[in-house]
Amino acid sequence: MHTKRIIPCLDVRDGNVVKGVNFVGIKEIGDPVQLGEYYYKQGADELVFLDITATYEDRGIMEKVVERVAEKIFIPFTVGGGIKSIEDIRRILRAGADKVSLNSAAVKNKNLISEGATYFGSQCIVLAVDAKRRDDNSGWNVFVNGGRVDTGIDALSWIKEAVELGAGEILLTSMDADGTKKGFDIELTKMVNEITSVPIIASGGCGSLKDFEEIFKEGKADAALAASLFHYGELTINEVKEYLKENKIAVRTI
Repeated sequence: MHTKRIIPCLDVRDGNVVKGVNFVGIKEIGDPVQLGEYYYKQGADELVFLDITATYEDRGIMEKVVERVAEKIFIPFTVGGGIKSIEDIRRILRAGADKVSLNSAAVKNKNLISEGATYFGSQCIVLAVDAKRRDDNSGWNVFVNGGRVDTGIDALSWIKEAVELGAGEILLTSMDADGTKKGFDIELTKMVNEITSVPIIASGGCGSLKDFEEIFKEGKADAALAASLFHYGELTINEVKEYLKENKIAVRTI
């Protein structure tokens, strides 16, 4: 049986970890290197590092920060934000990342997914999707540029296409749930699970131990990503894993 993964997320802006609600109201949390090491020692299964303004500000990702984080952790490390080319992917992997997360650049250039998978392997290419429910409740649209721009693209169609192009994993963020602590978007995650066979990391909205249980049992996610709960010390990774074990969900323990 595959173990379910618990993944803290470091949203980084100007070299600091930050957190907001529904992609706005950003507050500074702390130093990414210290937090990365802290979560690694707590028993995190992986770490996700997202430079949340790199695309919007039209600049490259902070390689030096990535290098410093990679030196302190010995678990899979995914990095995203501002990655636009095969050379960018190569540089981030060389800096210490195990995987790259592609969002805006993949929407603009689908070849980046297929070429990235060819050069580095599908396991290195994570498709990040920021999905927001349409006003008419007919589905979800893909947003890019840190949640600022509605592409009008249907999220489920895009995920299906990207997996066919070579994406090896989906980082699925519900913009409606993000930062609200009202629970993951079970419906969205479950629907994505039904259309693809690659692992799904559910992101956005986790507020309790029960939310972790539900996203695994009902949403069929392979991993759960959280930020606020861990950053503000409301839960530790170990507490989450102990709870999941008690509820018959397989997790890795240290």
